[in-house]
Amino acid sequence: MNRIIASLTSILIVSGCQSLPDSPEHTGRNTVFLSAQHCLSEYLEDLEKNHYGPCLKVVSVAGTAPAVTREGFIELPVATPLTLETSCVYRHADGSPIPQTMETVEFTITPQTFSKPGERWYLHAHKQARDVVGCEPTLSRSTYPTYKTD
Repeated sequence: MNRIIASLTSILIVSGCQSLPDSPEHTGRNTVFLSAQHCLSEYLEDLEKNHYGPCLKVVSVAGTAPAVTREGFIELPVATPLTLETSCVYRHADGSPIPQTMETVEFTITPQTFSKPGERWYLHAHKQARDVVGCEPTLSRSTYPTYKTD
């Protein structure tokens, strides 16, 4: 009797899971996911501390405020040219923003920028977290800086 109840319970659980809607990445939509905001940081082994690099936030997509998912991503169409307005700010050693360093820069997406739907992308304020100046948005598939600055 216990085996029958266990089997029925398993069947109900599997059936229930199969009827759940797909996550946005698997809905077949022709979109990619771009981080709405991202902060760079890098662990400095010689100092045994974390260095807080610049943060970038997408302010608008083609002149409109972006719709951000619960996970913090913006859905963008594949193979579609767009202009993103971004805001960058540097941070103090404790991670708090330095308002005087706020800078706004446009980032252009070409039809070739995103070619594969469902991928997650991150837009960084710069290629590295340390020893950089200004806002130079850099697109990456990784949450980590492109270059280490040991």
